[in-house]
Amino acid sequence: MARGLIPLLSMILVQLAYAGMSITSKLALEGGMNPLILVAYRQIFATIAIAPFTYWLEWKTVPRMTRRVMLQIVLSSITGITGNQVLFFVGLKYSTATVACALTNLLPAFTFVLAAIFRQESVGMKRKAGVAKVLGTVVCVGGALLLSFYHGKTIGIAESSIRWSFAQRMEGRSSSNGNGSALLGPFLLVVSALVWSLWFIIQADISKNFPAPYTSTNYMCFLASIQCVLLALSFDHTPSSWSLHDPIRLVSSLYAGVVCTGLAYCLMSWTIERKGPLYVSVFSPLQLVLTAVASWALLREKLYIGTVIGSVLIVGGLYCVLWGKNKEMNEIIAEKETVKYNESNAKNSDLELPSYIPSNNGNHRVIVDVA
Repeated sequence: MARGLIPLLSMILVQLAYAGMSITSKLALEGGMNPLILVAYRQIFATIAIAPFTYWLEWKTVPRMTRRVMLQIVLSSITGITGNQVLFFVGLKYSTATVACALTNLLPAFTFVLAAIFRQESVGMKRKAGVAKVLGTVVCVGGALLLSFYHGKTIGIAESSIRWSFAQRMEGRSSSNGNGSALLGPFLLVVSALVWSLWFIIQADISKNFPAPYTSTNYMCFLASIQCVLLALSFDHTPSSWSLHDPIRLVSSLYAGVVCTGLAYCLMSWTIERKGPLYVSVFSPLQLVLTAVASWALLREKLYIGTVIGSVLIVGGLYCVLWGKNKEMNEIIAEKETVKYNESNAKNSDLELPSYIPSNNGNHRVIVDVA
């Protein structure tokens, strides 16, 4: 029982950590922190947090670094870290934490589309698994479009009795984004998920050529730290903007880097090794629920009909894609076992010795025992 309970609790803890990051990051951004600077600090703290795990777990088994692997790591740092997180945090600034978490669930659908384009994944429309993956992708994209372009009426939920003075002070500033940014946030969040899915395609090749996940992640975070610092400095190089004297800025940067990159990555890697990647993916909608509840309770965020319907469609499409992928993997395993069984039977048949019976006229007869 403990073997199944520990991975379950680990994934719940990871999703709870990511939901907390959406809240703390949203507060830091509404407090005036530049999203590019927040991303830069996250990578710096993440590099420092992952370094001990890299040394303890992989320093004796790190494979040789080749030019191909180094190029792939550079591309991964640009897509999966710098590009993905810059787009995500800028999109979060012009959106809400709930919408940001909902649109993040587009990741499996986008990954499936790109994997099919790069021939890492088969569509297989003649099978139920292929139909489920395509249908789930369409439903996910439809839910994202509905969530982005349609709000509808406010759902009549009673206001939270929790009164957080800091969040209340930030509430007045959030309205300064204006209606002109209403579509900018969701658009950037969708592009963020698309860029992140490209990272998964590159990462699939890295894992084959360089099977050292902590080392490769540490390299990516280090390179992304340089990229994000240079990018943030090009937009804002004033010392006051980079200052972490504000507690929410310090907490948000440390939390995003140490907890949501360092700790969360270790827990997910440990769980994937024991339960597989599909098990980890199934828990991602939990982040949406936790974030929606926390946003309502702490940030007094309002829920709209369009947000709820779009989120339900995205989560439903996500599980449809995951169901199709799981069914496809089971079919592949069954086919391999069938081939292995047939090969084993054929090998045993070849090893059967023929019976030798001498004939009366000196000729020899060979009788094969087929019993």
